[in-house]
Parts: sequence; C-alpha cells; structure tokens
Amino acid sequence: MIERYTRPQMGAIWQDQNKYSIWLEIETLAVEAQAETGIIPREAAEAVRQRGAFDVARVLEIEETTKHDVIAFLTNVAEYVGEPSRYIHLGMTSSDVLDTCLAVQLKQAGELLLAGLEALRDVLARRAKEFKHTMMIGRSHGIHAEPITFGLKLALWHQETERNIERMKRAIEVISYGQISGAVGTFEHLSPQVEEYVCQRLGLKPDPVTTQVIQRDRHAEYMATLGVIAATLEQFATEIRHLQRTEVLEAEEYFSAGQKGSSAMPHKRNPIISERVCGMARIIRANALAAMENVALWHERDISHSSVERVICPDSTIALDYILEKMTTMIDRLLVYPETMMKNLEITSGLHFSQTILLELAKRGVSREDAYQIVQRNAMQVWQTREPFAEVLKRDSELTTLISAEELDNLCDLQKSIRNVDYIFQRCGLG
Repeated sequence: MIERYTRPQMGAIWQDQNKYSIWLEIETLAVEAQAETGIIPREAAEAVRQRGAFDVARVLEIEETTKHDVIAFLTNVAEYVGEPSRYIHLGMTSSDVLDTCLAVQLKQAGELLLAGLEALRDVLARRAKEFKHTMMIGRSHGIHAEPITFGLKLALWHQETERNIERMKRAIEVISYGQISGAVGTFEHLSPQVEEYVCQRLGLKPDPVTTQVIQRDRHAEYMATLGVIAATLEQFATEIRHLQRTEVLEAEEYFSAGQKGSSAMPHKRNPIISERVCGMARIIRANALAAMENVALWHERDISHSSVERVICPDSTIALDYILEKMTTMIDRLLVYPETMMKNLEITSGLHFSQTILLELAKRGVSREDAYQIVQRNAMQVWQTREPFAEVLKRDSELTTLISAEELDNLCDLQKSIRNVDYIFQRCGLG
C-alpha cells in the first residue's frame, strides 16, 4: 500500500511519487463517498482502499502508449485492484483529479514556505534587537542623508517579512480549494456530496463553482504572492550587496574557512548568496506573469495552462524555498562592522545635521527659503574643504547672530537623531 499524506520536503512535493499518492487518495475517497451514498457497493470501496496502489515506472510505461497521464495511472491502479476498479473515477473527469491534486501540492508547498518565512522573521527580530542602537548613516539616492541605526534597517525587513507571512497565509487559503464536479462542473454524473467528502478529508474546501477546471485566478494570486516575497528577498540582498562594497564595507556575508572568492584574485570576498537571491527572484517574478497569462482559457477549459504549471509551480516554490533558506542563514551569520558604520557616517564632516540647522533657523523666525540658502552655502563649502560642518557654521555671521556656537554644538548631537528608535521598535512589536 502506498503511504498517503506524509509531509514531503519541497522537492519531493513535485515528484511523481507524491503526485500519484495524492491522485490515489482522491480516487479512493471519491469511491468511498459514493459507497456512503449507496451508488456503489461498500465492498468495492473497501477493496479500492485495501488494494489500491501504483508503480511510478509502470504508469510512465503505460503513458507511452496512452499519451494520457490520468488514464495511464488508472490503468495501473486497476492492475492492483482488479474487478472493483470499474468503480474508480466514476462520473469524474481528469481535471477533478489534477486540479484537486495541484491544490494539495500548492498547499503543502505553501506551508513549507510559511515555515521558512517565520524562520526568517525570527532571525531578523533577533538581529534587529542586537543592533538596535548601532549608529549608521541613512542614504537616499545612494548619498548620505541622516543617521539611522542598523537595527532599524533590520526592523524594517522584519515588518516586511511579517506582511509576507500574512500574504502567504492568504495565498494558502485561496489555493486550498478542490473540485470533483465532472466534465464541465455541473455534477451531472456525480453528487456534490462526493466533492464535499473528498475535499474535507484532503483539508480543502469545495470550490463553489467551477468549469472543468478550477479558475486560474486562484493560481495567479498564489504565484503573485511568491513573486512579492521574492521581490522582498531581492531588496534585502541588494542592500547587503551595497553594504559589502569595498568602499562601504559596513556588513558582509559570512566567509567560511577555505572558501574562495575568485579563480583569478585570491583576495576576493564576494556577496555570492545575495547575488544568487537577486537572480532567482527574477525567475519567480517572471513565473508569476506566466500564471496570470493562464487565467484566460477557452470556454469551460483548454489545456494551455497545464504545460505552464508543470514548470512554474515546482520551479517557483522550490526556488523560493531555496532563497528563503539562504537569506535566513545569511542574516543569521551576517558580519556587521559598527566601527566602519561610524567611520562612514563621519565622512561628510557632519553634513547630516543640515536639516537640524534648517529647522532651528525656521523656529527662530527665518523664512524657509532664507534658512535653506544659509545652510546650503555652508554645506557646499564643507563638500569642498571637508571641514567640520559645525565649525564652518560658526564662521557664518548671519547664522551666528541667531544661533550661538554652544547651541550649534548641542544641535549637532548624534543621539538626538535616534531618540525615537525605542518607540519605533515598540510599535513593531520588537520591544
């Protein structure tokens, strides 16, 4: 007897062994449901449950002749069951099996991805707290802006991962629908009770209305969710790649003993995992577009979607599972350099306080336009001379008539820049 309903790892979900196991369970449950309603003999249902089995190699051998996967499978199962096999697939169509099976597989895959997202969230939470007050410069357009902390960056990622967890839960919910409704979805040769029985025992809900197939907007939404999650991971990976640049080097991927970065240059320590995440995210997003193209089918069905799904469903779930694990491990072992962060923050000689001075002048009665002009002319001088911003400001007579040298020193206090970090962490549920 083929074992039913183990929880396979991601790759195994898409192997023939798991697929045919689900097919067998669907067919067996449908027989049992029809026995419950008196359509077929109870002994026949018991025989199917006890003797139902398959051999993957034999199914594929039969398919070489039939050119039809479900018929090949049913033929092989009949070789095990014998005479009662005439009750298998009674009133059903191939898509009843295929679409219900795909729902189970995508639900299994979604649950693994959900566990992966939760693991990533937990690592981000831990490391965000670790670097909660680790000062670094915030950047916009790649240019120094104002101070933040590295913990805030990780808290941002934590929150986006929380949203992706909710997205994944919704995607699992929307895909967890099966159908056992016959050739065009009208139950002409089946009782709706069969569908309810099968779906309930598979952990699915009956799709309220179908054609010969479950409508592909469900699959498009699921695949789009994978695309959004992949985009999030690419965002994290892109940031790490920037932070690992030699000129920045505020954080970098862990580099293990014996690892090599280049066949030509022994000194290289490259962000290879981040680059791999970025590349694979492109595949997952492209597959989401293919899923959207699958929504428009002819009339009650065609099979233009099925060949696409045989590629994109395994590829996207396996790829996302892989880069989720890689990103989680990378964040867990990420090398962080607070001293370099502070050194880089100081490169502009305090220009990150420009808005602080601008706002202080405005508070003291200077128009915003005039305040902006005063601060900008001094900032442009600092770009040229690299003198400390506060010292340059102290030589501006127009400014010092309004703000004293001592007040300028107090305004240029880094700790004021991050005084609300604890509040933001509390709001994120990170304590």
